[in-house]
Amino acid sequence: MTLTLQTAIKGDPSATAVIVPSKPHALTVTYSSLASQTSRFQQQLAALGITRASPVSIALPNTWEFIVAFLAASWQRGIAAPLNPAYKQDEFEFYISDIESAIVLVPRGAWDAGAPSVKAAQKFNAAVAECYWDGRRGEVVLDVKDPGKLRGKYEKVLKAQPDDAALILHTSGTTSRPKVVPLTHRNLTRTMKNIKETYQLTPKDRTMLVMPLFHVHGLLAGLLAPLYTGGSIVVPPKFSAATFWPDFTTHKANWYTAVPTIHQILLKNPPPSPRPDIRFIRSCSSPLSPTVFHQLEEVYGAPVLEAYAMTEAAHQMTSNPLPPAKRKPGTVGVGQGVEVRILDNEGAEVARGGEGEICVRGENVTKGYLNNESANVSSYTADGFFRTGDQGLLDEDGYVVITGRIKELINKGGEKISPIELDNVLTQHPKVSEAVSFAIPDDMYGQDIGVAVVLLSGEKLVADELKAWVAERSAKFKVPKKIYFTEVMPKTATGKIQRRIVAETMMKQETSKAKL
Repeated sequence: MTLTLQTAIKGDPSATAVIVPSKPHALTVTYSSLASQTSRFQQQLAALGITRASPVSIALPNTWEFIVAFLAASWQRGIAAPLNPAYKQDEFEFYISDIESAIVLVPRGAWDAGAPSVKAAQKFNAAVAECYWDGRRGEVVLDVKDPGKLRGKYEKVLKAQPDDAALILHTSGTTSRPKVVPLTHRNLTRTMKNIKETYQLTPKDRTMLVMPLFHVHGLLAGLLAPLYTGGSIVVPPKFSAATFWPDFTTHKANWYTAVPTIHQILLKNPPPSPRPDIRFIRSCSSPLSPTVFHQLEEVYGAPVLEAYAMTEAAHQMTSNPLPPAKRKPGTVGVGQGVEVRILDNEGAEVARGGEGEICVRGENVTKGYLNNESANVSSYTADGFFRTGDQGLLDEDGYVVITGRIKELINKGGEKISPIELDNVLTQHPKVSEAVSFAIPDDMYGQDIGVAVVLLSGEKLVADELKAWVAERSAKFKVPKKIYFTEVMPKTATGKIQRRIVAETMMKQETSKAKL
């Protein structure tokens, strides 16, 4: 039977579900309290008029409030739309307007502070409500500051259905506006089941959740899959290398999932002593180098399992398995609850060991993007396989090896950045004529952002000035690391710009200058 998020979370009522580290005492929530608090929050959303397919934008950090708000929105047949709380106003405006948010949920104090999320919501007449934990009442409060388009609305408490969209996320496009990915309860609960089976999760397992909950990695692997298994989660407000292992040890976690950047930061800090009992370490959302793989296993004494995921697949598609099965550094493992094929440009399957596009099919994969028929036509094969845009092969054991990216997204430590989006921001600068963004290698993040810039005739501009200008208009992780000023933008014979060629040209020029 296909589940919904409400029916899939079925832990022992008296068992711990969530721990939020804080001083002097951590907030510890049982499954019974999780259900009751989410139910009360759902009732508040219903009273505001949230109904089937109402987009509920959640601009909250990793908190107990986020967890309750996300679950309650999906239970009420609404569509949760998590947003990075660090976005600038222009970014909030894009996402809120693009899905026509009914309400935007913000942290306590955001209204009085005139936060960017609040201003963006008001611009598009979305309701604004602050969410905060009230210890005296023992619940998460929904404090409506502006009812916006929900003024006068009311809805009864609803019951979600498997094919209701439960979650909306944007996936950055390279040649067009970001695409909207709807994920149903069916998609999400299938991924939860897949992750449970991949890592043999049980109620005895407790994870340390350090990935952001506005990201599909943190939401599915860090939060929902453990709740599906009746296990528990430690949820600090953000990742901190200084507090990671103390919290991990104090609250008796036994596994965690993260991007390679976080693994590397942890490795640069003193290891915990004594070493906790770690059942496994999961790595996903960005390539993990074999060097870091071996360092992690040596330092922490736990198997490292690299996985491969995409938003369109409700996160996980493949993973290396637990011992005693083989785990192979440099691969992302085998299909987990999905069929994996390597196809050529015509959609034919290539021979084992041959390179092609990695394609997947499974119940966890979205049926298509919203309002983007051209992308739906190009992203799916006739027999329902989703084209990932990644190039790879199946090795002799059937393990997936990713050999390159067909798409041009910049993958900065798991954050997928659209170069087109950055180009558009940069070319708004009054001194910039052309700008082309691309990925450059980076030891910490795997990839970072490089930009080739042509200035208008007679203008002068330095890199730090342009970076500061971008920082005022975009989230911090989108600020370029390296800016290459050039008089002529490299183009093909037909006048087209190919990011790969631009990147190679800029880096070769820099190398040549360094040798002089």
